[in-house]
Amino acid sequence: QVQLVESGGGLVQPGGSLSLSCVCSGFAFSRYDMRWYRQAPGKERELVAHIASAGRSTSYDDSVKGRFTISRDNAKKTLYLQMNNLKPEDTAVYTCRAMWSAVRGDYWGQGTQVTVSS
Repeated sequence: QVQLVESGGGLVQPGGSLSLSCVCSGFAFSRYDMRWYRQAPGKERELVAHIASAGRSTSYDDSVKGRFTISRDNAKKTLYLQMNNLKPEDTAVYTCRAMWSAVRGDYWGQGTQVTVSS
């Protein structure tokens, strides 16, 4: 069974840090591009960061560039998102996605809540 399980969310003060993990199983993790998305209440889901299957190429939304770092460990089949200098506007449910194709697989996790508040 395909599973993507996020963890590491929680409540932090502005300026704090969190590290999210997405542990994957049931598919060829190393062949998939991976993404982190976030969705705040009443807003559309936004792409936060992307990492290619081999980990050589990464990209970030402008709102998190310089503060967030996406990485992966293909041996552990785990995706990471290091979030530093968090702001209240970062508050959202963060979800990981494994991307290959409609035939080979396109999988989503259930998400983990990140709340940044004083």
